[in-house]
Amino acid sequence: MKKVVNAISALGFMFFGAIQSTFAQEVTTEEARTFHQELKLRFIEGGPGFMGIVLVALILGLAIAIERIIYLNMATTNTKKLVASVDDALSSGGIEAAKEVCRNSKGPVASIFYQGLDRVDDGIESAEKAIVSYGGVQMGLLEKNISWLSLFIALAPMLGFMGTVIGMIGAFDAIAVANDISPAVVAGGIKVALLTTVFGLVVAIILQIFYNYIVSKVDSIVNNMEDASISLIDLLVKYK
Repeated sequence: MKKVVNAISALGFMFFGAIQSTFAQEVTTEEARTFHQELKLRFIEGGPGFMGIVLVALILGLAIAIERIIYLNMATTNTKKLVASVDDALSSGGIEAAKEVCRNSKGPVASIFYQGLDRVDDGIESAEKAIVSYGGVQMGLLEKNISWLSLFIALAPMLGFMGTVIGMIGAFDAIAVANDISPAVVAGGIKVALLTTVFGLVVAIILQIFYNYIVSKVDSIVNNMEDASISLIDLLVKYK
């Protein structure tokens, strides 16, 4: 046990020594590389096989994030303008005119309005139930695939930490083969451990920013939907 503790302690000192020596050797050469070349080099040094999994998580996460952002931006409407248009249509042409306004408008709020107007003949309560039910459907569409994005946010750092463990195992294997503890022996494994961790955390940070933006966008649209639904019920009560 004492030998194992000594070996781990020595490895810790070699860990920081390897980082310092590696950094000192590469400072001059890094200045001559572009950002793209440096990123590619670090990706290869981290192990293209394992780093490729982290890259796939980033690509899939970004694809979901971009799709959600485009969808949510298209789903964003001026609810005040829509409510005013529906009010004018109800006053001038009745229910059918208001439904026509909703058919010609885009977004979940217009779809909810249409469902409520379509059932207003059955009574205000029936229209209100339709608005609530279809609002839940539209909320589900707004939140579609967000759970997958949160999965990739959690998966990326875990993959990075797994790479850290694999790199440290490689460092111990190198020590066992060389029967010696020195910066040259452990530097390769330590570099893999650090690079996989960094890339995993960077991927998680990037996706987390998109996730927070998407969640805030969904919350904003849902709030507008709820406020507009209340306004529609008031309009129907006034119309009746």
